[in-house]
Amino acid sequence: MSFSRRNVVSRGVQLLLALGLSGAVLAPAQAQSGTPIRLLVGFPAGAGTDAIARTLGEKLKDVLGVPVVVENRAGAGGQIAATVLKSSPADGHTLFLSHDHTISILPQVVKNPGFNPATDFVPVAGFATFANVLAVSGGTPAKTMDEYVKWVRTQKGGKETIGIPAPASIPEFLVKMISDKYKIDVQPAPYRGSAPMTADMLGNQITAGIASVPDFIENHKAGKVRIVASIGAKRQAVIPNVPTFTELGFANLDDLPYYGIFAPVGTPQPIIDKYGNALQKVLAMPDVKQKLTTMGLTVGYEPQGQFAGRVRTYTQTWERIIQASGFKPL
Repeated sequence: MSFSRRNVVSRGVQLLLALGLSGAVLAPAQAQSGTPIRLLVGFPAGAGTDAIARTLGEKLKDVLGVPVVVENRAGAGGQIAATVLKSSPADGHTLFLSHDHTISILPQVVKNPGFNPATDFVPVAGFATFANVLAVSGGTPAKTMDEYVKWVRTQKGGKETIGIPAPASIPEFLVKMISDKYKIDVQPAPYRGSAPMTADMLGNQITAGIASVPDFIENHKAGKVRIVASIGAKRQAVIPNVPTFTELGFANLDDLPYYGIFAPVGTPQPIIDKYGNALQKVLAMPDVKQKLTTMGLTVGYEPQGQFAGRVRTYTQTWERIIQASGFKPL
């Protein structure tokens, strides 16, 4: 499979978020103004990331004492929302709730993304990890990865498509890895987000898709799709019977994707610290942790410095995978 049809970004991502990071100190600066906080989300209402943002936003409102308004700027895998964050004043009134695709992957696969995480953003804190998973639709009899591969070989002549939420994303590179390992010709079918892809899976328009656990978990529990493999060094607690890609013989798929909150570079450190502390309080709430866990997240607060380290390591891992995939810049 050739990846030459996509553009590729410069290699500066190793320095991702290598900004001046320090510990947390409470400061009264921003929230006292009563001005609402915009919480940007790069995906449409109803998608997994949107549900996560609304869960956290409602509780952050209570902790901070000001409205937290979730603003969906959907499109291009979070690229639109990221450029909005870049152009926003660094006054603490705009934050960006994002996962790994926009921060770690887009800058490697888009020639001119319009933002550079290393120079335009500053991390506030991390709050969860999750797993990308392969799920098959109800239109296939497969209940395991081996059964899916056998079905593709016997019923589809060894050729099939797998849905992905965005082009040049981790799911796309996973499709190539599946194709290479099992010697079958599976091609990625890009969508504009996981919601329309999942809808096509439920309608048996496509037989499989790769997205995050939060995108699939409710339909998996209802038996409408079947998750058959997940990224990570160990199995996900919410799907304990699903093997990891590592168990199935894939290499370099132990690092988990992440969720976190970012602010425009230049946002005063006391404000960053205030929001990080507020997020930590929210994540300690039993109802919040339970809800996010049910969505398929592994919840855990990571302060600014620790979170920046996770992002940097994860980015470097996928840079190696992307280079090895044969993805070529145009």
